[in-house]
Amino acid sequence: MNNIEKKLTETKEILKNLGLPKQQQNDRTALCLLALIDLKPNENWEQAKSRMIGITPIMEFCKKYYKREYKPNTRETFRRQSMHQFISAGIALYNPDEPNRPVNSPKAVYQIEEETLRLIQSYNTDNWIILLEKYLSNRQTLVQEYAKEREQYKLSLLVDEESEYKFSSGEHSQLIKDVIEEFGPRFVPGGRLIYAGDTGAKTEFFNEKLLLELGVNLDLHGKMPDVIIYYPEKQWLVLVEAVTSHGPVDGKRYKELQDLFKGSKVGIVYVTAFPNRKLMSKYFDEIAWETEVWVANAPSHLIHFNGVRFLGPY
Repeated sequence: MNNIEKKLTETKEILKNLGLPKQQQNDRTALCLLALIDLKPNENWEQAKSRMIGITPIMEFCKKYYKREYKPNTRETFRRQSMHQFISAGIALYNPDEPNRPVNSPKAVYQIEEETLRLIQSYNTDNWIILLEKYLSNRQTLVQEYAKEREQYKLSLLVDEESEYKFSSGEHSQLIKDVIEEFGPRFVPGGRLIYAGDTGAKTEFFNEKLLLELGVNLDLHGKMPDVIIYYPEKQWLVLVEAVTSHGPVDGKRYKELQDLFKGSKVGIVYVTAFPNRKLMSKYFDEIAWETEVWVANAPSHLIHFNGVRFLGPY
């Protein structure tokens, strides 16, 4: 077995010991870990080091040192199927240099977590088993700690002081509330809430004046989206359909919304929100291209349907 194969085999063993799911015990995820710690095939584990690195440099590292070349269009696979799991497990940190960097920024970087690095440096030594047991016993606490830290960098939506929004009870109302309190602060930070529909009262919250300033004069008897958010920084209107029983932003709905907002002076972004992935899967084939999907029980992620942009108008 040559140095490359040996190192990959050992790394996959480390991933297994760290409790990564079987789907991540593969060459791609092993290479991500090796890139994070900048460890070459001929180096010993004690030489592992910390650095900040983005997805493209990780892929370049794979090619240069481990002779594994991946196509540019697999960047998302690296991000979603390897690095995301590292973040969730507290193995790596996301944007430690600038935690409030916008989601999906091209400057996004990852760094090995300090305690994980110390553990990895002990691999193939007499201390490995003892340190591994200690590490695993602390993991859940650390994951919660990092999750709490990421929460601090959400920026709430702005609502006019003289206005307030309330919701009736029910699954649909809860999802609208989640869009305002979870989706908005993450993906439209500092945005201004213009409209929040509710199954109980369609006109409960509506900043009509701001919408008119943006060039849109809406008939509330028309088919309004469930939530409208203005993103001043990007000059976008984000239209969100909250799906619990009725359909998503499909081709027909996409055209309806285009017609409703045709007077807009700013770009339009279309988002479908689901409470969970099980319901999303029911409507998956109906979702229109060039739209986004957000799932409330996985709030820090977006699913992008085609196109050259990620969360942006067309």
